[in-house]
Amino acid sequence: MPVFAALPRLLRIGLAALVPLLGATAVHAQQDCDLNGRSINPNNGASLAGKTGLLRCKDRASGELQREEQVQNGVSMGLVRLYDKGKLAKEHTLNAKGNMQGRAREFSPTGRVLRDATYDDGQERGLARSFYPSGQLRRAIFYPDTGSERASVEFTERGQMSALRCADAPALAPVVDDAKLCGFTGNPSQVELFDTRGTLRSRLSYLAGKRVRTQNFYDNGKTALLDETVGTQRTEQNYSSEGIKRRETVYLVVERTTIRQREQAFSEKGTLVRDQRWNTSGEPVVDDSYYLNGQPSSKAVYSGSGDTRTVEVTEFHDNGQRAAQGSYQVASRGRQVPTGTHQRFSEKGQLLAESSFDAKGRVTRERAWDENGELQRDDEVFEDGSRKAFTR
Repeated sequence: MPVFAALPRLLRIGLAALVPLLGATAVHAQQDCDLNGRSINPNNGASLAGKTGLLRCKDRASGELQREEQVQNGVSMGLVRLYDKGKLAKEHTLNAKGNMQGRAREFSPTGRVLRDATYDDGQERGLARSFYPSGQLRRAIFYPDTGSERASVEFTERGQMSALRCADAPALAPVVDDAKLCGFTGNPSQVELFDTRGTLRSRLSYLAGKRVRTQNFYDNGKTALLDETVGTQRTEQNYSSEGIKRRETVYLVVERTTIRQREQAFSEKGTLVRDQRWNTSGEPVVDDSYYLNGQPSSKAVYSGSGDTRTVEVTEFHDNGQRAAQGSYQVASRGRQVPTGTHQRFSEKGQLLAESSFDAKGRVTRERAWDENGELQRDDEVFEDGSRKAFTR
């Protein structure tokens, strides 16, 4: 039978929450417990029924104190202290429902505070802090009475800030001045974040609690990401570790979301290889790609709206000559259905092939020419893929 099985329900709730904190060895350890100095049997719930006082339990083998808690009328309620190898490890207070209420702290073996928080009926409230064994502040987080918006800040063991999250109002004082750090003073803030080695990782800027600029860095100090919002436009740029811009995306900021407006991709040498644009509804408008020599590779121009959207696609040879051209109906999920007449051309601009499609995207006629312009083939194409020479 488990050690705490016979204890009153609320007392068992409190003890069950505490056992994992002492480690697996404590679960199987034999304990000697007393209430107000009188020995009790923790397997016999009746030994606590209706009693009030201080319950103390020690490890039978070592005699080390493992737990102290207040009991009121047979219920675990009030101050609880947990010990590890005879030293105070945690302390908190339980309410009548067995939930943590008020201040709760955790300690290192040397007695330093590792965590300090406040609870209201089992829920964290206000400013909670955690510390490194050295005593240096590690993290602070603010839990509001209502809602889920939380502010937090983290530090390295060197004391340098490593992370910051702003709420909709200052909440982290006196740990940090987040009124200034989060831009609640009327001007954009300037925040620097570091890693555990002391290397600068990010420069951030906040205005009224909203991040308006982010600059992340590689190990070599070069910019990896630059993300900035000005008014209703947000621009995100990604760079290689050599400092070459590889991608730039522009968004329209609308309430709590963003709509992509333009995205450009660049080669390892920084030349433009793709340029896409969307309208304010998020529908594609233009999609151009380029060869590394700077010549266009393809161009797609969209028109219409809803179910009537079409796209005209033109492909090019790397000498700039047109290679292919055709129109497509834009179907569901961006699927493109060929329509009308599609043509292919030689590097000299000579028409080489032509295909005609019906309204369902099925090819109905195919023609081919040699580079001298002589017609080589003119076929009517049927639904099953068979064909015959086209006749009028």
